[in-house]
Amino acid sequence: MWAYLRRSLGSKHLGFKQLSFVLLIAALAAAVGISPSFAQKKHVFDGNAPIPDKPDLGSLGAQINANTIAIVSGNINAAWLTLAYDLSAVLDDGNNFRVLPVIGKGGAQNVRDVRYLKGIDLGITVTSVLGKFRRSGELGDISDKIDYITKLSDDDMHVLVRADSGITSLDQLNGKRVNFSDMGSATEVSAGDVFERLGIKPVEVNMGQADAYEKMKTGEIAATIQFGAKPAPAIAKLRAADGIRLLAIPYDQRLQQDYLPATFTSKDYPGIIADGQSVDTIAYGAVMICYNWPKGTDRYQRIANFVDHFFSHFAEFQKPPRHPTWREVNLAANLSGWKRFPEAQDWLDNHRPPAPQISAQQADFDQFLAQRAGGMPDLSTPQQRDALFREFLQWSQQHPHPQNTGG
Repeated sequence: MWAYLRRSLGSKHLGFKQLSFVLLIAALAAAVGISPSFAQKKHVFDGNAPIPDKPDLGSLGAQINANTIAIVSGNINAAWLTLAYDLSAVLDDGNNFRVLPVIGKGGAQNVRDVRYLKGIDLGITVTSVLGKFRRSGELGDISDKIDYITKLSDDDMHVLVRADSGITSLDQLNGKRVNFSDMGSATEVSAGDVFERLGIKPVEVNMGQADAYEKMKTGEIAATIQFGAKPAPAIAKLRAADGIRLLAIPYDQRLQQDYLPATFTSKDYPGIIADGQSVDTIAYGAVMICYNWPKGTDRYQRIANFVDHFFSHFAEFQKPPRHPTWREVNLAANLSGWKRFPEAQDWLDNHRPPAPQISAQQADFDQFLAQRAGGMPDLSTPQQRDALFREFLQWSQQHPHPQNTGG
């Protein structure tokens, strides 16, 4: 704008109307505080240009930034956001430590965000998506860029249809419009994978689950799919009066390489599964991942700090009111083919329970059984157990343990 004004004012052929227009622009610019120096710095706001840092807030600002870590999770219909909130609720300690839950698009986009998005060090995804990215190479070699912290729960495949639709099997969705959830989500990727393996070709559409429920009611779509830990919050709210039910998914051999058999019961979804009834489905494993920053960097230390807080307080996650899926988590479970974040592995190695010590009496009893003619007897009655115990006492007197003889 200022370049235009300079050219205009420098022109020898500037008429009265043109001069009035130029002066009007200059006045408006001055009124809103635009200066030539501002105009010359426009590149700062280009989409590809770096955004300037916030002004220095002193030691408090440095402390907040150093002690906060963000985790990208799922949308409001999935359990992942609840898990991320639980992390914040349990671990937050004012300015000393803070977990910032971020609503995400789902497993596939979460891997991209952990891989590339500034400020995102942690995320939740699923094993099938990690494997897909590693095979495709579309994010480069992620084996040395993405580490895992811990396996989480198994995420179940929920296929919801109208109760009066007459649809009783997955193959009846062939050619019908089916919601695969948000583009880039783990559900979108995995639903396509499942249908491809089974040779079923629905017409994929993509929308949030709340919109999908409404479009099912009007008949615009035949079904909606959501992978997630049970109970999924949005599905747990459904009632029989909503006219929506879960479709059973048999455990087909074509799915066995990457999926597990699973079951929904009335305890999971009492509103849409009758008491004592169950619905078969399939599941895959969810996992918490992090970016593999070089050791010694600030971001590496931030993740290490999170691991120490998380692992040290893990027992709190297995108590109410935290999401039930935490009770299924085994922090030490390995994820085959992937590397655990070094500080997480070190923490587990340093906190392994000591190997149980075999007492001298237990060792004596084992030796007694090994030497006993006939080996282990039938102990189905109290009399037989008493007889064996008396026999062991007699054997002990004939074979005293060194600790009992002062030897």
